[in-house]
Amino acid sequence: MRDYQLGFISNENIFKHVKDTVKLYRTFIDLKSFNDNIIDPIKLTFDAKVYGKTFEEIIESECIRQIDKTNSNRIGYFHQNLFKYAGNGWEVPVTGFDVINEKQHIYAELKNKHNTMNSASSQKTYMKM
Repeated sequence: MRDYQLGFISNENIFKHVKDTVKLYRTFIDLKSFNDNIIDPIKLTFDAKVYGKTFEEIIESECIRQIDKTNSNRIGYFHQNLFKYAGNGWEVPVTGFDVINEKQHIYAELKNKHNTMNSASSQKTYMKM
């Protein structure tokens, strides 16, 4: 086993955590899952014409976009669930904040990117805190 030298998580646990995340990674989408998301046919028509793509190519691009969105969410859970291994009072609650530490009175919302929160979600988080 490789020594990752992370300090807050054992080599075995980080390996398992990464492996579990990779197992959840989505590599395909079926028709039911594709249709669970509302697709804007007008946007698809514009995309096809503007980008010079066939409808098949545009639908394939939308499938890839949906798969990527799911995988980005799973990476978010990967980041969040690392705190399960941190100890020292860190918790990942089922509902509410993403990560909490009651002892230190820390309540956190984690984001993958700096621009994930729009003003509405930012205001909602502020009110919750």
